[in-house]
Amino acid sequence: MASNDEQEDKLVNILLVEPNPGDTRLFTESFKDAKLKNSLYTVSNADAALDFVTQRGEYVDTPRPDLILLEPKLPGDKGMDVLSALDNEPAICGIPVVVLTSSEIGEDIVKTHGLDADHYVQKPVEPEDFITFVQEIEELWIGLIQQKSTEN
Repeated sequence: MASNDEQEDKLVNILLVEPNPGDTRLFTESFKDAKLKNSLYTVSNADAALDFVTQRGEYVDTPRPDLILLEPKLPGDKGMDVLSALDNEPAICGIPVVVLTSSEIGEDIVKTHGLDADHYVQKPVEPEDFITFVQEIEELWIGLIQQKSTEN
């Protein structure tokens, strides 16, 4: 088993499920600017997200994500479908999911569908806030790794 330091130094594969191209660009640039040890993959819809996570179709050779950042407001309310599939599929239910909300109401909306995520994080509104947001995601990831190691 890897030590905490080894796990924290591991390259983290992050899947961002975000339909807004502008937000996707801000996330991508912010992750690069923050110089985190990660690979950020992006998809813009529910079908691509599920294909990526289950390594189907064009995503057959991509790594399974270690962390999923999910904007639940995908076209056709499909964000709830993605969250439901992630919760109900034994092979992938262990992947932590962070739901990106635009307000505190976002968490309530997800829960009214009878679903829950591992964490909820409010998405930044201003472009200059994305770097801070990305650093929060890194801290969250390190916390998840430490929590998993204490559970084992």
